[in-house]
Amino acid sequence: MRKSSIKSPKQDISEEIVSWVIKGMQEKKAQEIMVLDLRGVHNAFTDFFVICSGTSDTQIDAIADSVDKEIWEAGKLHAHAIEGKANREWILMDYYDVIVHVFLKEKRAFFKLEELWGDAKFTLVPDL
Repeated sequence: MRKSSIKSPKQDISEEIVSWVIKGMQEKKAQEIMVLDLRGVHNAFTDFFVICSGTSDTQIDAIADSVDKEIWEAGKLHAHAIEGKANREWILMDYYDVIVHVFLKEKRAFFKLEELWGDAKFTLVPDL
């Protein structure tokens, strides 16, 4: 049986959210933006992870705020949950089908989140 190439509305919106996340990250000079496409990963609980790094707690806070603002302005969507704003080392933003991770550079290297999802399709977003 041949798989359909028609995208569902859910796929379209999750891909749109990813593009809004990237734009918000780039506006605050996020580093090493990586998109993990988890749609083909067995037992994945979301469609995408979007991961980036910042060089200071102030920058990662600004990146998270920029992402949230971009998603609200573009799609009128609120995050289901935001964690880590108080300690500002790893901020997680849950948009259901898209999970955003904003790390301090050294925390990202420590947790190695990308290594946990080795079956995902990885896309490194070029710097602006």
